Amino acid sequence: MNERFIIPLNGLTAGENMFSWQAGKEFFESFENTEILDAHLDAGVRVEKSGRYIGVDCDVRGEVKVECDRCLDELDMPVDVEIRLSVKYGSEESSEEPQPGEREVIFVPDTDAELDMSQIIYDYVCLSLPMQRMHRPGECNPEAMKYYGTPEVSDASDEEGEVNPFSALKDMFK
Repeated sequence: MNERFIIPLNGLTAGENMFSWQAGKEFFESFENTEILDAHLDAGVRVEKSGRYIGVDCDVRGEVKVECDRCLDELDMPVDVEIRLSVKYGSEESSEEPQPGEREVIFVPDTDAELDMSQIIYDYVCLSLPMQRMHRPGECNPEAMKYYGTPEVSDASDEEGEVNPFSALKDMFK
């Protein structure tokens, strides 16, 4: 549990409560994340409490440094994540997925006095990153790009003298 990303549920006053946190390299290292090399993120959190209803709006903005999948140099990726949660006390009653635009429902035990947002922020930031993390064309490290290319096509037979059944297709595209 990361002490910096805690919302004290029992200590909230009725109405709007504001929190502000920064997440850096140490934040992702605490999750043993090796993909995010560095980070400069600001998390602004607005918590609305009305009776037993607690709504959490968290906006995470900044950038993370990851490795380019093509040249392996460092690459800055922008992060702009909106997290909308409804906090309910008790056990999870349904497994319905939230519809687009709806709040995700988080269930906390009645005995919990605080909500740790660190895992939630971590998950949303990691899921916001693209599957392929690459520089724009022409921006990769030229030294690394010298070695980047298509593998050489092997001949019709391999080292053991066996005939490759696909060798007849090799000449179709010439």
